[in-house]
Amino acid sequence: MRLPLRLGVASVLTVLLVGPFALLAIFVAGSWTPLHAFDASVSNAVHVWAVGHPAVVDAMEVWSLVFSPMALRAAALVLIVWLFRRRAVRLAWWVIATMTAGGVFAALLKLLVERDRPEFLDPVARAAGYSFPSGHAANAALACGVFLLVLLPLGRWRPALWTGAVVITVVTGLTRIGLGVHFTSDVVAGWLLGLAMVTATTAAFHTRTRNERSSWVRTPRDSRAASSQTGDRADRGLVAGDDRDRSAGDEGAEPGLAVHDRGRRQP
Repeated sequence: MRLPLRLGVASVLTVLLVGPFALLAIFVAGSWTPLHAFDASVSNAVHVWAVGHPAVVDAMEVWSLVFSPMALRAAALVLIVWLFRRRAVRLAWWVIATMTAGGVFAALLKLLVERDRPEFLDPVARAAGYSFPSGHAANAALACGVFLLVLLPLGRWRPALWTGAVVITVVTGLTRIGLGVHFTSDVVAGWLLGLAMVTATTAAFHTRTRNERSSWVRTPRDSRAASSQTGDRADRGLVAGDDRDRSAGDEGAEPGLAVHDRGRRQP
């Protein structure tokens, strides 16, 4: 896909994700009875099941700890360091901006909506703070989306990347419902928020790429030749293939958003 198409897809996905999230936020803040009744019925049924399966509860607690927001941010930090070492500076800043914006926005919404967490006489787990949206679900969707877009050019690993991203995102959200610390709408809203933030920042960076009509990352050789280039490298994504460390002889795929264009090279 060329840059205008990628930009259009990211923009459309953002709108499609923000709409349902906004509706959920309005229904929760407005105490819409059907939604609250649904959340309560699901939470009560799941809680009854969880009380009878302590081993599963322990497994869910471990999963929630391993894929907690702080753990996912630490993993993103490793990814950022790796990108800087690969000289994918723009892409590294995209990861920083996306993870930071998503985490801050989710925290602010919790304070704005002030929804209490589910309450049970015999809870199987406890969590501090407000409930809407789920921070675990939002950060799981956020981090998995970031890793997926950055590492997709590693063609041979694409099935594993897609599988891992979906499993981590979905299971992390479900464990929060199973532990009784979030309602179903909290988790769904977290997923929508995390994915919407990824698509929104992707659209923003693609817009800047289109406006600049140049590569996100340039080696000294690219900089000397920039004046003679036509600008079609901007259509290759956030990282336009200039991250390659030619001195190391690395023939592997380069990191970047969406698709790595292996097409024509400039002289």
